[in-house]
Amino acid sequence: MKNMASPLADRIRPQTIDDVVGQKQLLGKGKLLRNIIESGNIPNMIFFGPPGTGKTTVAEIIAKNTNKLLTKLNATNASLSDIKDVIKQTDSIFANEGILLYIDEIQYFNKKQQQSLLEFIEDGRITLICSTTENPYFAIYPAVLSRSGVFEFKPVQAKDIQKALERALDILDGEFKFNTDEQDSLQRNKALEFISKHTSGDVRRAIGTLEMCYHASLGKISPEICRESLQSCAMSLDKDSNEHYDLVSAFQKSIRGSDENAALFYLARLLEAGDLISPCRRLLVIASEDIGLAYPQAQCVVKACVDSANMLGLPEARLPLAMAVTFLATLPKSNSAYEAYALAARDVNDGLGRNVPYYLRDSMQPESNKNEDYKYPHCYENHWIFQQYLPDDIKDRVYYKYGNNKQEKAAEEYWSRIKGNKK
Repeated sequence: MKNMASPLADRIRPQTIDDVVGQKQLLGKGKLLRNIIESGNIPNMIFFGPPGTGKTTVAEIIAKNTNKLLTKLNATNASLSDIKDVIKQTDSIFANEGILLYIDEIQYFNKKQQQSLLEFIEDGRITLICSTTENPYFAIYPAVLSRSGVFEFKPVQAKDIQKALERALDILDGEFKFNTDEQDSLQRNKALEFISKHTSGDVRRAIGTLEMCYHASLGKISPEICRESLQSCAMSLDKDSNEHYDLVSAFQKSIRGSDENAALFYLARLLEAGDLISPCRRLLVIASEDIGLAYPQAQCVVKACVDSANMLGLPEARLPLAMAVTFLATLPKSNSAYEAYALAARDVNDGLGRNVPYYLRDSMQPESNKNEDYKYPHCYENHWIFQQYLPDDIKDRVYYKYGNNKQEKAAEEYWSRIKGNKK
């Protein structure tokens, strides 16, 4: 039996692939990672995903299935000298089969630290397995990344977490012998179900919550005790994490796609995690980028909602922001102005249009009468007269194309009538 003083999550850590809950897309029969593990020919690998999804557990299972010398480092507190100590072991008699180096949270290693491993993972003296909660394509040095297989670990579903909790509860009952005979087993099952649903797919957090509730209730756990322990069902959210950026992206794309239900859900994910700034900024962007000229007044409405939200603060800020989200999601959409600017910016970055037509310039030579060539539109019928505004090399460019919505169609009809064929 493992030391009962150690955390329950460590005491019940799975010893085989079949004991791991979740990650069937990686560890199910016939799946790539499982096949690699069972073959015994272990390449360099990078595991990435949220905390508590089994990355360390799977790495330890792999280590047990090899004859390599296992060494562990945690990048949050390891230094370059620690890496050098591992490298020295490659000459040891105990490392005849090579070293399996497991680095947890490798995103905290700088470029030099990661580079120091290259020679040794290249020639096979070190087999590297590392885990990270960040996107490895941004967090890991490209040369290390190119020599490694990348596997994504996903949040564990509630039904799978509950299986782990049931096993953990059996172990607790066996260890502590509390008198729970009178407790309704249905209450216990409801408690496990509650924890499973409210720990954000994090098995380690779920087991830690169960352990705390178990001792607080002398084994008689209930949904009420678990709710008090968790204090809030809100999801934790690191504002610098990939998860945060994914949520903000999904939020905007749902509004852009006119799915008000999905947009409200992602708004709730952000606000319930205490993030007020991100949805406010994103709503202001959406009003211009995605609604645009289809309903120009959207910018004013959204600005009012955002100002109200920031004045109110959470939790009341939910109300004006929910209104803004529903408003934007159900409006007609147009990105015509956004697309027009992108085309104009491309010409600017290509070095085109450097010479502004002389009659549009402000810095005229005193002796010239070039301003006489400028036609003042307000002096003409309908306040418009044809003249060239773009530089000569791009004079025929068309950046803006009217969107297919009531607002822009009305503008298109008006200017077609005024300008006729003179464009």
